[in-house]
Order: sequence, then structure tokens, then C-alpha cells
Amino acid sequence: MLTLLQSGGEWTAAELAERLGASVRTVRRDAQRLRRLGYTVEARPGPGSAYRLSPGTRIPPLLFTADEITALVAGLHLIRAFLPEAAVASSALLKLDQVLPRPLRRRAAATDLATEVLQQPGAVVSAATVGVIADAVAEDGRVRFHYTDQHRRASTRLVEPYRHFLRAGHWYLVAFDVDRDDWRTFRLDRITDISRVAGTYRPHPFPDESIEHWLTTDFGRAPHGVP
Repeated sequence: MLTLLQSGGEWTAAELAERLGASVRTVRRDAQRLRRLGYTVEARPGPGSAYRLSPGTRIPPLLFTADEITALVAGLHLIRAFLPEAAVASSALLKLDQVLPRPLRRRAAATDLATEVLQQPGAVVSAATVGVIADAVAEDGRVRFHYTDQHRRASTRLVEPYRHFLRAGHWYLVAFDVDRDDWRTFRLDRITDISRVAGTYRPHPFPDESIEHWLTTDFGRAPHGVP
């Protein structure tokens, strides 16, 4: 809603509800939340009530606590250890510094100075690959990619991505392999030429209560704790 209001002009409650896929009641509640966060949201009363940001509204500073900033900066350091595009994490830190109020800038700078995550040889992943997977997960989509397994066998896979996770120094993708009609894991650093497949699909439900349980039970084939 904030993004729409920042684009300028007036938006009726009905227009906002349609764009956001929400109810008019939710729009009104979100307008109140924005006001509590410090945004000057003006409302024109009446049956055709409309909302807009007051001209000249200053965007309030990001409302983080000091501990949340510590977590964000430390997390960026962790991600930077796995991304070959180190500039991505560095530019994110720089932009964060530009929008934080002074006390939080000091905490961010202190955490940045004090935190170091050692590089993980052979486990780097592409930010673009992670982004394509994330979009497909969020939109019930499929992806296609080239994959080279541990025996150097190459294949092309069509999958419904479920989650990616970090384990023992490597990032993995859990996905339903459409051609093999089964769930598989793929190391992200062995994936190349990934692309979205047009359309949305009804995703296959993940067959276990958690990825961790699925992995520790031989992909659901053994009782928990049995090797």
C-alpha cells in the first residue's frame, strides 16, 4: 500500500483493495498502521473515500531496534561468505547506512567492524540463482536448469522448488522433480543456466513435517533417528 501511495495521486479504497488483493476494511486498517508509523496518510471522507500521502511527506527512518540491526548486518556478512558477487552485500550495507538514524548507524558500523565470516571454499552460490528460486517458490512456479551431480553426470531438470537451505557448508535446493515424479535435493553451486518456466502450477505438498526430519530419516524412508 505504501508503494502505491508513493507513486502519487489519490487512490480510492476500492482501487487499493483491488490492487492489493485485500478488502476495503483491510485497506482502512493499513492506512491507520501507516499513520502510526509516521506517514501522513490523508483520507477524503465519503462513499468514494480516497487516500494519498500528504505532499512533502518525509519518509520516517527505518524502525529497527539496535538488536535487529545487529542481526541484519551479521546476516549480510554470512551471506557475503557464500556469494561470489561480494559487491551485492557490500552495497546493501552501504544503503542501510544511508537510511538509518545516527544511533543505529553506529551499531551497524560496530557490527560490521566486529564481524567476519570465513569464506566457504566450493560452496559459493549466485544471487541471481537464489532470486529465481525465491520468485518461483513465492509464485507457485517451476524452474528449469542444468545440473551436474557428484559423479559429473550432466542433466536438465524441470522442478517445482520448495525451499533452499544451508547444511554442512553447502546450500541445497529441495524441489519436486517433475520428470522423475519425486522429491530431490540439488546443490546450488552445481546448478547453472536456471530460468523460470511460464505459468503457475499447483505445487506438490512436501511429504514430511520438516526438511530436517525428511533428511534425517533417509528422505522419509526410515524411522526418525535410524541411520
